[in-house]
Amino acid sequence: MYITILAVGKLKEKYLKQGIDDYIRRLGPYAKVAVVEVPDEPAPETMSEAEIAAVKRAEGERLLGKLAPDAYTIALAIDGKAMTSEAFAAKLDDLATYGKSKIAFIIGGSNGLSDEVLRRADFKLSFSSFTFPHQLMRLILLEQIYRAFKINRGEPYHK
Repeated sequence: MYITILAVGKLKEKYLKQGIDDYIRRLGPYAKVAVVEVPDEPAPETMSEAEIAAVKRAEGERLLGKLAPDAYTIALAIDGKAMTSEAFAAKLDDLATYGKSKIAFIIGGSNGLSDEVLRRADFKLSFSSFTFPHQLMRLILLEQIYRAFKINRGEPYHK
């Protein structure tokens, strides 16, 4: 399986980079994983709705430009479907079973994802009703992907 995580913004925090690198290493026996970053759009702290939409649209164009046309696309969105770790594992297993060997997860910037990206997504996934920093979300997502592979293989993993 080939997994791509498309994310807005450059990761700067060393501790997050170390955690992400660790989970990518752990995932090595199960899947080929790549994290692809696209530049975030410069934006002031306070913006109008129109300015927020313009930022999301610009970032969305960059994300879609990096998306493989044949990838099954999962957008991380607060209004997406919430799942347990076991249900997420079953979803990944089903995708692999039905020939979806390329999966792309999309993480938006601090303002979220554009409507164009959300329309392109095959599935919208929510990790929580909480809002998480998009940089931290990369680490959380990779941990859950790793957990899913461990669940699907019946291998032990800490609770």
